[in-house]
Amino acid sequence: MRLLIHHQTEYRFTVPQTRVVQMLRMTPTSHVGQNIVDWHIDVDCDARLKHSRDGFGNVVSMLYLAGPIERIGMRVSGEVLTEDRAGVVAGTAETLPSAVFRRSTELTKAPEALVDLAARHGPETGDELARAHALNTAVAGLFDCSRQRSTVVRPVSEILDARNGCSMDLAHVLVSVAREAGFAARFVTGYIYREDPGSDHRHAPHFWAEVDVPGFGWIGFDPANDMCPNDRYVRVAKGLDFRDAAPISGARIGGGHEVMNVGVEVSRSQTQYQG
Repeated sequence: MRLLIHHQTEYRFTVPQTRVVQMLRMTPTSHVGQNIVDWHIDVDCDARLKHSRDGFGNVVSMLYLAGPIERIGMRVSGEVLTEDRAGVVAGTAETLPSAVFRRSTELTKAPEALVDLAARHGPETGDELARAHALNTAVAGLFDCSRQRSTVVRPVSEILDARNGCSMDLAHVLVSVAREAGFAARFVTGYIYREDPGSDHRHAPHFWAEVDVPGFGWIGFDPANDMCPNDRYVRVAKGLDFRDAAPISGARIGGGHEVMNVGVEVSRSQTQYQG
């Protein structure tokens, strides 16, 4: 599938800022089943961008702005060719052994309810791939996924208590229970193309998990849709949890408050690829 991504972010500050530094993990890479045809990050004010890779292999763009700054507008746009590989991830930059992703974090520490759920899907319940699929389906059934992204990044215990959340929350729950069940698991950020009738394509980025399944390697699982990512997904960044893979994070000097508006549009190009 040939997908077009347009991701706009606007920051407005109540007080002019002296300095703003932001870390952007908004650049996907090519791998088997995902080919980046074109990708740009544009900022509508005087800024410096410096690109590198972080410890997880994600492309990181550091954005530096000197004040006074009252507003920042960023636009990320690109074109990606995708292929349905039933969630199997191959050809990616793997800078760390999978065992690193067995480690729990503050956001993914499993509460008792997930310890029990993991125990009900132990090694004796089926082969490793079947277990991973069963865990994904079990998490998908915990609560309906909201398409509105949560404004607060919550630990898994709070998500389960509230029984509501977005794809970010469900991905954290799946990462948590998969680790508790003995798998290495990681959090993934990206985009999804939706074409269901009446769907509004202007939404937040999408989030899911990847599980290292013995005998198969890393496989993506999306509990928000109870499926494995297919050619409608664009994979951008990965980490132990959201904080390691957040599209935008940073710091500012200047006080006051900030208001952020985000618009994401994912569409399907009708142009045939001639490469």
